[in-house]
Amino acid sequence: MALPPCFLLLLILLPGPAVELQGLGEGAEMAAGLPGLELLELPELEPPELEPECRRLLGAFAEGSAALSRCLARRARPVRLCQACRGHYSTLLGLYRDIALGNSSESHNCAKSILTSDRLQVVVTLSEFFNETWEAANCANCLKNNSEGLSNSTVEFLDLFNKSLTCFEHNLQGQAIDESPNNYTEVCKNCNGTYKMLNDLYNNLQKLNRHGSESGHSAHLCIDVEDAMNITRKLWSRTFNCSVPCSDTVPVIAVSSFILFLPVVFYLSSFLHSKQKKRILILPKRIQSNASLVNIQEKYS
Repeated sequence: MALPPCFLLLLILLPGPAVELQGLGEGAEMAAGLPGLELLELPELEPPELEPECRRLLGAFAEGSAALSRCLARRARPVRLCQACRGHYSTLLGLYRDIALGNSSESHNCAKSILTSDRLQVVVTLSEFFNETWEAANCANCLKNNSEGLSNSTVEFLDLFNKSLTCFEHNLQGQAIDESPNNYTEVCKNCNGTYKMLNDLYNNLQKLNRHGSESGHSAHLCIDVEDAMNITRKLWSRTFNCSVPCSDTVPVIAVSSFILFLPVVFYLSSFLHSKQKKRILILPKRIQSNASLVNIQEKYS
């Protein structure tokens, strides 16, 4: 049944509930021009503020992470991580400990609000990354038990390492002009003693480290020492082409020859021993047969 026109006009003029507009583009302007329609304004929500102590610890951890990252990157080549970055690493460990455990009554909620309040856990991830990097570098084997400084063996090694590099540089500068640039006879002759001391010390440190180092950790030597020795060996053997002196090769050849000769001695001694034993077993049989033959002859004579 169709409604009369006067009734439709009455429905349009009467005020009613606001109609939800779903248009795009000029929908907001249309709604603002219609009577009885107003846009809802939501209040701006702010995240809950951290406690002052927690905010201070988080800022300090951020600065410590940046300082340690910058130090690791700058000391990556040549490797000097354990020597140069141990202070930054110790500071960052202390900051993380303060966040996780709390050092005052005001910071008892910092662990929950900073470390475990979200799924990503950025602070925890950063701390694990730095710990894994430090452990992979075996820096504890270069430091004392309290990590306050380098161990005595590491200081001795680095001192010999610097002396070796100084010797290389000094003899290269003093090389005669008429000599070939690939002739490093002076380097090999004058720096042989220092290089040998450095190489022997490194080998001894490797042996000692298998049973436990000064820091109480056993494994590889720290990355600083390993990289320094690799650099020196490459310069000595590849760049300078210095050979091992004969005084070192003679004992090696003697021991090798002795070990190779041992099987010959063993088989020869076994052969002689078995032949002598065979003679001892045969002699009684011959004596017995001769004695029986004499008895037979006397019996029939």
